[in-house]
Amino acid sequence: MRRWLQALVGVAVSATLIYFAFRGQPFDEVWHHVQSVRPVPLLGAILLATLSFPVRVPRWRELLRRDDGSKIGWLALWHPIAIGFACNNVLPFRLGEVARVGAVSRLAPASVAASLSSLAVERILDGLTVVGLLMVALIMADLPPDIAVRGVLVRDAALRFGLLGLGALAAGLVVATRRDFALGLARRLTPQGRIRETVVGFAEKIVDGLAALGDPARAISVVGWSLVLWLVNAMAFWVGFAAFGIDVPFVGALILQGVLIFAIAVPQAPGFVGGFELAIMGALALFGVGEQLALAYAVTFHVTTFIPITLLGAWSLLRTGLSIRGATEAAT
Repeated sequence: MRRWLQALVGVAVSATLIYFAFRGQPFDEVWHHVQSVRPVPLLGAILLATLSFPVRVPRWRELLRRDDGSKIGWLALWHPIAIGFACNNVLPFRLGEVARVGAVSRLAPASVAASLSSLAVERILDGLTVVGLLMVALIMADLPPDIAVRGVLVRDAALRFGLLGLGALAAGLVVATRRDFALGLARRLTPQGRIRETVVGFAEKIVDGLAALGDPARAISVVGWSLVLWLVNAMAFWVGFAAFGIDVPFVGALILQGVLIFAIAVPQAPGFVGGFELAIMGALALFGVGEQLALAYAVTFHVTTFIPITLLGAWSLLRTGLSIRGATEAAT
């Protein structure tokens, strides 16, 4: 019941955001912009957006290892990534994250605890990288310090999100570098008996999953791939601008990307429908792009980049013989 309530809330939020995005828009003008799209740069944007998913493989390969410390094969990581993001596009509750953990635990195989900790580090690094690029872009774009998107001050939101991410990263570094302290704390905070054995055993896997943060070489590689990932993703937005004749510099794509990350963090329907469009419209408004053109760009980019990873995820399910239910059950 709680999960279905969350799903209903997400659908309600998306419906509200869709209403505000499309309210009062002349659909004939929006459709005219869609029909006028230039196919070559749009195809380039789709390819770059799709490329951002396999770029996640080498980073995850540094973060996640098998229990014996050996590296996991590329395909054993790619299939869970494709399955996870495809599921997030079509299923509620962000079940893609659960499916991704379950799939890699079956295919690698890797422990569920280590997989969960690696995904947690991924999310922290994603947030810090996007916020860092956003702050650099705000400085380079020479925009007023009090700029806001839909009433939210961009600089304040970025600073708060960045501080939260730095705090989480610092905690992860403490756990990764002080293994005995972290496990000792888990023992002291749990009652004796089977519960303690279970909790401490799970904590050991979590600590092992954070080992990449304690290895300078692996940590540098992870940070480097995080930068590559989000620069490629921003490049997809920027090339997409050319498809619609939108004259906004690359720093505008970085700002759009940062605003979008904040927007889709709110519970929404599968595929982040509504929040995706409204965030892009708000970000492009900072550069004087009209609402009809921005809406046409947002909807077209959303739909055309939604399809490839969804199809790739479906192919990975068929290729590996996994099912969505089997993958999610393996993670629980």
